[in-house]
Amino acid sequence: MKFKDALIVLFAVVLIGVLGYVWFAPTGLTRAPDITMTTIYGKHIDLAKLRGRPVLITFWATTCPGCVAEMPHLIKLYKELAPRGLEVIGVAMNYDPPNQVMAMAKERNIPYPVTVDTQGKVAKAFGDIQLTPTSFLIAPDGRIVKQKIGEMNMEAVRKQILTMTASGAASGAHVAG
Repeated sequence: MKFKDALIVLFAVVLIGVLGYVWFAPTGLTRAPDITMTTIYGKHIDLAKLRGRPVLITFWATTCPGCVAEMPHLIKLYKELAPRGLEVIGVAMNYDPPNQVMAMAKERNIPYPVTVDTQGKVAKAFGDIQLTPTSFLIAPDGRIVKQKIGEMNMEAVRKQILTMTASGAASGAHVAG
């Protein structure tokens, strides 16, 4: 009987420990994929090399009304927080014609890097993304701390990013083009 009771207590302690870790973990438990993307201007972005700073990845399409409505807010967020280390990367879906993506990026003066996921590899790496907009906020340690399908609450995202940059973990120049 004593051995059985000890086993139950041990199991309970381990279970409480795991649940406590998940509950109190400062960021999510899923790591962002180590993937390289190419911008519409031919520059390569290695996501792993952006560790140490917050990164916001947003999957979008030129034909997506929510994506287009979100762009001015993303541009404002980028302009405000890029000097503090934030990187925003727009990932156009594989069905979006590259010439349309380039035209929209120029027309809207998008200052953050924009890529076209022509082979669908980036969408697959992030869990086979199908719906736009879909966004991922990646903490400086490389873990995904927020995933959102649909338009984001920009003020909530801004506050979360400010918390990350205030910790001193974010530094370095941002990626251009």
